[in-house]
Amino acid sequence: MLKTIRGIVVNETPYSETSKILNILTEEGIVGVIAKGAKSLKSPLRVIACKFTYADFTIYYNEGKLSTLKEGSIVDNFNHVKTDLVLISYLSYITELVVQVIKQQMAPQIFHLYISTIKKLDEGLNPMVMMNILEIKLLDYLGVGIELNSCCVCGSTKNIITIDPDRGGYICSKCYTNEIIYDEKTRKMLRMYYLVDIDSITELKIKDYIVTNINRFLNIYYDRYTGLYLQSKNFLNNNINF
Repeated sequence: MLKTIRGIVVNETPYSETSKILNILTEEGIVGVIAKGAKSLKSPLRVIACKFTYADFTIYYNEGKLSTLKEGSIVDNFNHVKTDLVLISYLSYITELVVQVIKQQMAPQIFHLYISTIKKLDEGLNPMVMMNILEIKLLDYLGVGIELNSCCVCGSTKNIITIDPDRGGYICSKCYTNEIIYDEKTRKMLRMYYLVDIDSITELKIKDYIVTNINRFLNIYYDRYTGLYLQSKNFLNNNINF
């Protein structure tokens, strides 16, 4: 059956001397496709059968098995991202993260959040902020969302003085022991990350210390609650996210 799917190549593997196997992430999940002859310089599939290609792929669909790529039409080249080594590193991480999340729960919205985030990276918005916005939104799909409405210990909505990654959310003055104090601006911005519609973001004016605080918070939270260890994130933390 001939079928057209819109998606992005999240993984490519050489197959025989001239072909590739592609994993294409769509809003319905990952579709495995063989691109016959795509490694050949003269192949019409060569351009689209590459990692991070966002396109409409026409395939001979084979449910439950490898489908075969017939042709494709690029939707967005993401030229800015693909020519910047730092942005490629961010893209590699959020791709690895999204793939791991959909292994636990597939939802069309995850695909749309992922594509929207890449578009904002390509538009030149702060990559750490965009990464963190996506990270906090994906926590719900992992079943470990942060408590951002009331104290995660007693449920009080009054006298919130910090937010703690180990305890899982806001901490009020009565339940506070010796947790790190994240100031009110950081707490409010973290909540805004969760609530904001990524597509609506046109500019980011956030103080550096708040960006750093939120990234540090989410690093600890992911380590504490998700059980995910992603090499691409480790690379970011060691080489780019100062």
